[in-house]
Amino acid sequence: MNFSELFKLSGLLGRFSPDGKCLASCVQHRLVVRDASTLQILHLYSCTDQIQYIEWSSDSQFILCAMYKRGIVQVWSLEQPDWHCKIDEGSAGLVASCWSPDGRHILNTTEFHLRITVWSLCTKSVSYIKYPKACQQGVAFTKDGRYMAVAERRDCKDFISIFVCRNWQLLRHFDTETQDLFGIEWAPNGCVLAAWDTCLEYKVLLYSLDGRLLSSYRAYEWPLGIKSIAWSPSSQFLAIGSFDEKVRILNHVTWKKITELEHPAVITSKKTIVYKEVEKSPTLGTERLSFPPTGALASSLFSTQSKYDICQVPVSLHYIKPVADKANPKVGVGMLAFSADNCFLATKNDNIPNAVWIWDIRKLKLAVVLEQLYTIQSFQWDPCQSRLAVCTGSSRVYLWSPAGCVVVKVPGEGDFQIVSLSWHSSGDSMLLLSKDHFCVCYLEREEVK
Repeated sequence: MNFSELFKLSGLLGRFSPDGKCLASCVQHRLVVRDASTLQILHLYSCTDQIQYIEWSSDSQFILCAMYKRGIVQVWSLEQPDWHCKIDEGSAGLVASCWSPDGRHILNTTEFHLRITVWSLCTKSVSYIKYPKACQQGVAFTKDGRYMAVAERRDCKDFISIFVCRNWQLLRHFDTETQDLFGIEWAPNGCVLAAWDTCLEYKVLLYSLDGRLLSSYRAYEWPLGIKSIAWSPSSQFLAIGSFDEKVRILNHVTWKKITELEHPAVITSKKTIVYKEVEKSPTLGTERLSFPPTGALASSLFSTQSKYDICQVPVSLHYIKPVADKANPKVGVGMLAFSADNCFLATKNDNIPNAVWIWDIRKLKLAVVLEQLYTIQSFQWDPCQSRLAVCTGSSRVYLWSPAGCVVVKVPGEGDFQIVSLSWHSSGDSMLLLSKDHFCVCYLEREEVK
């Protein structure tokens, strides 16, 4: 495993291009495009203000840069560096911006969610979608890019509109049986749309492409409800993470619950492997000590190393009792992710913040628990195989696969605190992001296999 040098970054804005050839990063108002393999600078663009969001077009030809404070979006072309586009929403303001799946239209959401404006880069035409709902996930595209679903709120009721992305014509418009619609997400096969209610009302609704209600699921009634949702890549399973510290998995045939995955503070099953991160300071012989110490010796004196130990069950995990009288309590399953091959599901229970739970979906059993020293910041599956990368706000990256676990420290002086990571589409490198810097981790060929 090799690491690049550290590069400056602002706003955690670093993204690999969809085709895997380029890497875009932002430093204040500057957009830097590098070659993903050599990290040589290919293009350098300057925006009118500090960049708050970036997104690649689906064909990796364009990059969108949003400056929400100014209500401006600037678009840059890699093929024609002299060409650029500037969209100014003016007094309407701007709170969100994204590409359409064809990479030739931009969808801007104005302040107060008054409308979504669809701008065409080819014809310079403009279309409007009224009444978008201000919710966590209010716009969703099918994976094939043919349809878009938009959550709407009008006359104190929730609706969903489905549009054809080719010409932005309305295909279906229907109301939803929700008190306060919180999010929508298409199944990867594009046949089913999941819609879920606010955390005050446990309800998941499943709609077909033509707006028919296929099924409705409610696990319980009064306590806080849904916290996270994830489709399996095969569209066979829908995993629902709840505030009651459980994950419920629905099947795609009957849309009934097939299992309930609990997250207890004590692991008792002998079939579960518990990897516990332990930290130790390096031991130095007195013959190596010198005064004043050399730079290498000083860094080794104050640096700590960590590794994984396999613990014997029962194992008690670090549990935080949630504060009941505050909004958004840190309790329940807040992170969910299926592996690319559908074999595993990774979860995080927010009141056991240092643990990642890995479930074997073939057996519907808990396979592995990774207990870290610090709070889990992010995890992501390798897009090509069953391998999970985890970061905890330290200078280490953690990798798990069915073969075992490994801890790797990013070399270099200074404190590089990794708070986010993302895989390259080939699975042979990772982008590691801290608050002010980023680096790329390259895996050896045998590690990739």
